[in-house]
Amino acid sequence: MTFSEELAWRGFIGQTTYEDLKQIDKPGITFYLGVDPSADSMQIGNLAAMILALRFVRAGHKAILLAGGATGMAGGDPDGKDEARAKLSLDTIEHNVAAIENQFKIIFAGEDIKVVNNYDWFKNINYIDFLRDVGWHFSMTQLLDRDFVQSRIGEGGKGINYAEFSYSLIQGYDFLHLYREHGTTLQLCAVDQFGNSVSGMQMIRKLEGVRADVFGMPLVINKSTGKKFGKSEGGVVWLAPEKTSPYQFYQFWLNVDDNGVIDYLKLYTFIESDEITALAEEHVANPGARLAQKKLAYEVTALVHGAETTDRIVDITATLFGGDGSNVHELLGDADKLAILSHEIPVTEVGQSIVAALVSSNVTSSNGEALRLIKQGAVSVNGQKIDADQIISEPSLIKKGKNSFILVR
Repeated sequence: MTFSEELAWRGFIGQTTYEDLKQIDKPGITFYLGVDPSADSMQIGNLAAMILALRFVRAGHKAILLAGGATGMAGGDPDGKDEARAKLSLDTIEHNVAAIENQFKIIFAGEDIKVVNNYDWFKNINYIDFLRDVGWHFSMTQLLDRDFVQSRIGEGGKGINYAEFSYSLIQGYDFLHLYREHGTTLQLCAVDQFGNSVSGMQMIRKLEGVRADVFGMPLVINKSTGKKFGKSEGGVVWLAPEKTSPYQFYQFWLNVDDNGVIDYLKLYTFIESDEITALAEEHVANPGARLAQKKLAYEVTALVHGAETTDRIVDITATLFGGDGSNVHELLGDADKLAILSHEIPVTEVGQSIVAALVSSNVTSSNGEALRLIKQGAVSVNGQKIDADQIISEPSLIKKGKNSFILVR
């Protein structure tokens, strides 16, 4: 497949200004992709766009990755928001920009990329000069016709402030500036950013007399819920390990819906088409084996958190949820794996009864409940059924039912 054909097969093509998408098959395009610093981490919705950009890089194109310090100061992208976001402090924005720039370097490790912050060129722009040089070329009619503006200023809307309204001008100028400084002629975005991106493209064509284009990828949708993909029961799935632990990150991908798993493999991994086709056939024949989910979880977690950490998480998951418990002692003897596990399940100390361990860890609400579950055979220690009066005298893993665990250390 050509590069453009592969992007189509994987589901990356949403909306574009290219008249013939085969133009991207020839390497050498300088493109940019921007992220607002609304938080100190990207999330997995951003990750899909990052992987699109990484595909462009590996196809021979040149990447500029932008952390939007200036757009963050203006409140971030208002598109899709019912009301204005809370204003972030300058220190918070600076912290968030640094965190996002670091994530760029992790995801694009080993690739030749340029990381920029639009605050670096906006901080010296005079307001009157900006109105004359940039605002002069934006049509108020086009801005007012944008769907998110209409929804905010129409009946029942919560209004829109001038900073939010100006967001499109700022992003448009970014594209123009990056063309002038680096020869950037393409912006990658999600389709909900397409209007803002086209604004910059039009400025380049009008002021510089050259062709520029926009490539918008579709929003990733959970087919089972019809909602935007990227949230778990605990909320947003972040790339930063401090916000979503690597273990929780892996579990999210391991538990994605059957209807969407093949689409996610196409979008979020670099697995070749032949292997994905084979996984799709195996998934249809035996969905209970969750082979597609396991492959997806491994590949995405390894990209974001590294193969070494991911291998440990795979072993922990197999010990907790698979097999007969024969490999529990191997887990208990591995300090690195225990360090991961101790942040995910309750931890208690040796030297107490199994009943006391269940109650003190809040896995059961009372001694009576603990005794009943032990009698029913619903509690095991290191894979073995136990007596209620047993004292735990060595590091152990207690399991209640299928999904509740206690680490005894």
